[in-house]
Amino acid sequence: MTTAARAGAAARTMRRARRARRGVRLRIVIPLIIVALYVVGAILVPILYHFDPLHTELLYRLKPPGTTVADGKTAIFGTDQVGQDMFAQMMMGARVSLTVGALTLLFAGVFGVLVGLLSGHFGGWIDMALMRIADIQLAFPSILLAILLASVLGQGLTNIIIVLSIASWVVFARVTRSQVLALKNREYVDAARTLGAGHLHLMFRTQLPGCLAPILVVATVEFGHVILAEAALSFLGVGVPLGVPSLGSSIQAGTAYLTTAWWISTLPGIALAILVLATGILGDALRDRFDPRLRSA
Repeated sequence: MTTAARAGAAARTMRRARRARRGVRLRIVIPLIIVALYVVGAILVPILYHFDPLHTELLYRLKPPGTTVADGKTAIFGTDQVGQDMFAQMMMGARVSLTVGALTLLFAGVFGVLVGLLSGHFGGWIDMALMRIADIQLAFPSILLAILLASVLGQGLTNIIIVLSIASWVVFARVTRSQVLALKNREYVDAARTLGAGHLHLMFRTQLPGCLAPILVVATVEFGHVILAEAALSFLGVGVPLGVPSLGSSIQAGTAYLTTAWWISTLPGIALAILVLATGILGDALRDRFDPRLRSA
């Protein structure tokens, strides 16, 4: 191959690499913007939008999107079967979903990462005992386990967070353990051990920083899974209590009116699908960003 041909091939490789980096950046930025819009809407819309999501007005029940209701106000997404404004209800439901997702990831992530650190660092009977517990839980489908626990504990936001945390910690534990096993024999870990670092220092100051990237990716993907699981539990009637707006309960309430008032189920379903899809794309892009060897097609 001539020098000019080699230079041309190198230039093409550089252009492909730049396009790939731009693509990864776009796949990170766009989902982040979507999730940020949901967060801002969930915080500000219930304050600025002059509709009470729990106020019922039977005179304006089953009104389509864009209908002008009492006091000249416009129901942007219409009203449901009891006259509640769908847009206000969806934004309050998004607030509930985001709160449940964030708190579940906090508790499940902290507990799962701690279990993974202990299991990977110490090994032996500790590793065997903790991973067998994880295997037993993995034998049950997570959504069925969540339904079982939610049925036992009852409805309530606190109970839902506990249920979904129990169903989600195993993923964090498995990922953290695999990363610790890959890092524990690295030179810098051996150097810290040789200098007299204790177990806590080795786990939290030496090994944990090397696990943060995959943990972040898992947390991003699991965020969408948790939101979807909360909506599924609310759809089945074992999620948030009555009187608390939820995307899942809004979808369930509209199933009896699909032919006459399609917007009651369709609009919350679209909002839920966009949010879950955005978090999934964000997790996939973060995986590509932190580990190009696993780059997806």
